[in-house]
Amino acid sequence: MKLYRLLTEDDTSAFCHKVSLVLSKGWELYGDPQYAFDGARGVMRCAQAVTKEIDGDYHPDMKLGEQ
Repeated sequence: MKLYRLLTEDDTSAFCHKVSLVLSKGWELYGDPQYAFDGARGVMRCAQAVTKEIDGDYHPDMKLGEQ
């Protein structure tokens, strides 16, 4: 079964650390990173999709970050 997550964060090193952490846990990049300007806050935001193959069935109450 394949899980999907969309990681988001302000465009700072925190975003890179978030992505690096999930990659170290076996998640894989899915597609290109995306950037958008948050006009309400005046900052750039980043997003990166990641996927991971796991054994077992999907349940909506899963905590994806713990997989």
